[in-house]
Amino acid sequence: MFENLDPVLLARIQFAFTISFHIIFPAFTIGLASWLAVLEWRWLKTNNQLYADIYRMWVKIFAVTFGMGVVSGVVMSFQFGTNWSVFSDRAGNVLGPLLGYEVLTAFFLEASFLGVMLFGWNRVSPKMHFAATIIVATGTLISAFWILSANSWMQTPQGFEGGAEDLLYPTNWLQVIFNPSFPYRFMHMITAAYLTTAFVVAGVGGYYLWRGQHVKHARIMLGMAMIMAIFVAPLQLLLGDLHGLNTLTHQPAKVAAMEGLWETQRGAPLKLFGWPDQEEEITKYALEIPKLSSLILTHELDGEVKGLKAWPRDERPPAATVFWTFRIMVGVGMLMILTGVFALILHWRKKLFDTRWFQYWCMALTPAGFIAVLAGWFVTEVGRQPYIIHGVMRTAEAVSPVAASPIAISLAAFVITYGFVFGAGVYYIVRLIGKGPQAAEEAYGAHGVEKPPLVTEMVSEKGGPHV
Repeated sequence: MFENLDPVLLARIQFAFTISFHIIFPAFTIGLASWLAVLEWRWLKTNNQLYADIYRMWVKIFAVTFGMGVVSGVVMSFQFGTNWSVFSDRAGNVLGPLLGYEVLTAFFLEASFLGVMLFGWNRVSPKMHFAATIIVATGTLISAFWILSANSWMQTPQGFEGGAEDLLYPTNWLQVIFNPSFPYRFMHMITAAYLTTAFVVAGVGGYYLWRGQHVKHARIMLGMAMIMAIFVAPLQLLLGDLHGLNTLTHQPAKVAAMEGLWETQRGAPLKLFGWPDQEEEITKYALEIPKLSSLILTHELDGEVKGLKAWPRDERPPAATVFWTFRIMVGVGMLMILTGVFALILHWRKKLFDTRWFQYWCMALTPAGFIAVLAGWFVTEVGRQPYIIHGVMRTAEAVSPVAASPIAISLAAFVITYGFVFGAGVYYIVRLIGKGPQAAEEAYGAHGVEKPPLVTEMVSEKGGPHV
């Protein structure tokens, strides 16, 4: 049944499917953990109960999202051994310790203090609970540090020895960890995570304002989210430009695909839209702005930019995928910046929380961060092809000697299982959002004893479990 299918393509599709599911959870929890720390700090500083109510609502969402991120991450780890055993064998000496450091430093830190964060209200002092929240937030950043270091090393490898068909051994751990693209990728991803969370919070706050529910809480949510849109979204544009210049230095073929450029030229135009044709080696139906690509990439109007024809056909990434996912990422980023501009104008007019169309706008952009993160990772990973370790090891050389049938069957099983498990998780999160922030006496009961949130939600008003 699967004899004519390409096992390499199936393995790539399976990993793309699982990593696309996984990345949306860390992208959300990294920003959400830091925002929870800010909320608790504001509560301790002002003694305003609204901040505590918002915290208790969103910490439940954090718990569910964190759990789904862990589950989806474990699945990816197994795939290194099942579908990519050759890659694991050759690169394990370098990447294995990096992933191990992530578990030893970040995951243990998060797991140790997550229980205090979730169930510690009225069981530990407020300052101790705040410290637990900060530690969990720090753990998410440390986790991102090691994972992005490993991924960046695959993009811009250095500090190792070994070549074609040899095992790779680290020779300088500082060079491995702090490889050329890591600082740019790390800052770009962390900022993306903060913006992802901000626009989810803005969407929920806009929804409450639109419905006229939890208005005081919603004003805090929307206001804090718009601070991120005003200040962090433009910063992300700057970080993206720096990351792009770094990519031009170390992975120029990826940049050529992003720009849809085939011929090496000075004064290269920026192609706003078009369709890169891999076979004919042209970008069809291109809408161009003269010289702008050279200006952006080289900061000179007549700067030289390499085209894809500078590389052999088998060294070029799939241009159409990279070209369009890059534009989706940039387009969503511009909408975020525009949201900040709208927020400034409405704040100046004292209509930020009362403008109906802006509430619709924020609700519509609730998934914007997830879309941008996924598009950005497609640019990063597809743009690296045909290499799994850039310039060192091709993707086709890294796959396990496994037939197409088991990969296809496991892929189908993943699709079905993920649809059920993560569908249930999303449904529960939507229920939590629909319920909204609760007052202290609702969440804690008459005697101030905290009800475990995941248990409380599963018990009906009559006290019996839902079946």
